[in-house]
Amino acid sequence: KVCSCSYVEFPREAVVSTQSTGVGGEVGATSSLAPKIGPLGLSPKKVGDDIAKATQSWKGLKITVELKIQNRQATVSVVPSAGSLIIRALKEAPRDRKKVKNIQHSGNITIDDIIEIARTMRPRSGARELSGTCKEILGTAQSVGCTVDGQPPHDIIDAINDGDIEIPQE
Repeated sequence: KVCSCSYVEFPREAVVSTQSTGVGGEVGATSSLAPKIGPLGLSPKKVGDDIAKATQSWKGLKITVELKIQNRQATVSVVPSAGSLIIRALKEAPRDRKKVKNIQHSGNITIDDIIEIARTMRPRSGARELSGTCKEILGTAQSVGCTVDGQPPHDIIDAINDGDIEIPQE
């Protein structure tokens, strides 16, 4: 007779990695964490508190969190998206997501901020060079609704294509 139980035993030394999306600085729904980390023998409430503590500097922004679990210890690392990095660069005050909806991010950031964000996002970019990654970030800045050095982001993309703005290689 074969047992049809759903409990899986993981080796103690194995490193299990999982990702979860949530809002920075807030304890997410433990019901979304439970199926991922419950079989590993961890408390979803405790891991949720660890995530809230690790994402305190991203308060109010949607971010992805990577959990690495080894020996029943969870380590939390933040994997920011391009949009959340741009909104963070705008240095806006944290907003209450329940009260303030459909916010327009009408701030202004510098091209140096864009290059810095592109360096952060470089490993996850599909571009061959840093200038291509900068164009990806500028496209995200356009959809967020902010300006770059007082100009629309698409004008900056055209200037990079024409060679008027020089982006360093790395």
